[in-house]
Amino acid sequence: MVVTRAKVRAGDDVLIWGIGGGVALAALQICKHIGATVWVTSGSPDKLDRAQLLGADHRLDHREPDLGKTIRARTGKRGVDVVIDSVGEATWPQSLIALGKRGRLVTCGGTSGPVVQLDVRRLFWNQWTLMGSTMGNDAEFDAMTAFFRHGSLQPPVDTVWALDEAPQAYARLASGAQFGKVVITL
Repeated sequence: MVVTRAKVRAGDDVLIWGIGGGVALAALQICKHIGATVWVTSGSPDKLDRAQLLGADHRLDHREPDLGKTIRARTGKRGVDVVIDSVGEATWPQSLIALGKRGRLVTCGGTSGPVVQLDVRRLFWNQWTLMGSTMGNDAEFDAMTAFFRHGSLQPPVDTVWALDEAPQAYARLASGAQFGKVVITL
């Protein structure tokens, strides 16, 4: 999603929605490894602080109603080069406001809803590329696991639970309070 589809490069400004989840945390680490400037969002100050420790350059409260305009102001009206949006319906309008000319938006989910709207005039005028992504192919998986083996990708573990505590683990996930993986041991 980050490398093959969005083609993130050194120097790109990348907006990642919902830091704390697995996709967002992996994207943050991969983008930083490439040399991008990373903007992350969360409604949790704690998650934003933890993301900064992982290298996030800009932290934004996604409950802010005009987040896209804030990003535009902070980039001198240029916007970001890439948006990684796995949230969907709730974040789509702000993703497009934040996206700069010739920007690339990649999505792999719609946790807030599957239906989004787009003014096609903004699409062609700004020469955006909008794309979907799923899990990568075998070669991409091998490259990512090599990245992990060399210590460049370290998935944060939020909590570890025994199998008989599975309901509490699922409650933790449902609350949205986790930062990283929730693990159940056998």
